[in-house]
Amino acid sequence: MNVAGAYWRGDPSNAQLQRVYGTAWPSQKELDQYLFRLEEAERRDHRKLGRELDLFHMQEEAVGSVFWHPKGWKLFRIIEDYMRRRLDAAGYQEVKGPQLLDRSLWEATGHWENFRENMFIAESRDERVLAVKPMNCPGHVLIFRNRLRSYRELPLRLAEFGSCHRNEPSGALHGIMRVRAFTQDDAHIFCTEDQVTAEAIVFCQLLLSIYRDFGFDDVAIKFADRPPLRTGSDAIWDRAENDLRDAVEAAGLAYTLNPGEGAFYGPKLEFVLRDALGRDCQCGTLQLDFNMPERLGATYVGEGWRPPYAGHAASRDPRLGGTLHRHPDRALRGKFPLWLAPVQAVVASITEEAAGYAEEVARELANVGLRGDRRSRQRKDQLQGARAQPRQGAADPGGRPARG
Repeated sequence: MNVAGAYWRGDPSNAQLQRVYGTAWPSQKELDQYLFRLEEAERRDHRKLGRELDLFHMQEEAVGSVFWHPKGWKLFRIIEDYMRRRLDAAGYQEVKGPQLLDRSLWEATGHWENFRENMFIAESRDERVLAVKPMNCPGHVLIFRNRLRSYRELPLRLAEFGSCHRNEPSGALHGIMRVRAFTQDDAHIFCTEDQVTAEAIVFCQLLLSIYRDFGFDDVAIKFADRPPLRTGSDAIWDRAENDLRDAVEAAGLAYTLNPGEGAFYGPKLEFVLRDALGRDCQCGTLQLDFNMPERLGATYVGEGWRPPYAGHAASRDPRLGGTLHRHPDRALRGKFPLWLAPVQAVVASITEEAAGYAEEVARELANVGLRGDRRSRQRKDQLQGARAQPRQGAADPGGRPARG
């Protein structure tokens, strides 16, 4: 089918080998179906569509990072604004944490021991060793710990659109689906153990509602339990796994087991979206953490001083954006619903006589909240090109009919 290079045992220091991909099928019909899926997958490749729709590009000068173009950044902001509205309505308070945090913090959380190879390390002029945050969790725990907390404040829900960096292997990178620099729409729910089930149910309902708004109704849930490399005692893990399992069952949600794939600090639920070709993309997560708040000395006043339980909740903005190009509706193929389209209407004038009226139309569109693109002195073939853009209306005020 195709060829690729691969390092022996996945180690870049070893010799590069030639990998040859091939398949075998019992019948011609099954082979034809497979080839059709490959063609459809190529047509829906978010990297290809990102170039064609002028949304983003990636290049060697910033491996694993995205250069967002105006339309792509507009789409990014539309999704972020939508998520902010949903989180605000659900009682989350938005915060912002620092990018660089001292090594001592990462040692205390267990990241230095268990996640260091995936972190970017820096050194300050005063010889302090810092790490660019790969996740928002420790910063939120420090915000919780910053002052005396009462059980009456719980559950406390903190959210952040945090810029995170992870030193992913180059071979694992894939467009905007797997990157080194990304924005994580991350939230942490600090609660008592008695509140875990109710908070997990509410979050699952919220996340599934969000995915439905984007057209994803077929969402599989996987329960990922303790990995071989982890922090905390087996007793803590037993309690965390039992509480999270009780919560997802109380929510009435079906799930399958994903053995050994939990985070190093706690078990998690993985929300897997399915696209038009039946491919899966693991997007959002809900992780239950009995370890990190205690390791960082976060407590609240209840019956004595107690560490809170933390629910790590994320819907994964970048992966959601990439998965939109693989929408379950086979007819879309990269076309966005009107409410998501970066450009909802183009006002293009061919003649100078129509320019004034075109400006007036463009202003009226903006006044009613439509995202318009004003183009002057367009050739007729350019106007036809504008009309051909997905989910985009084109209007020619010079005598031609408008299409919405």
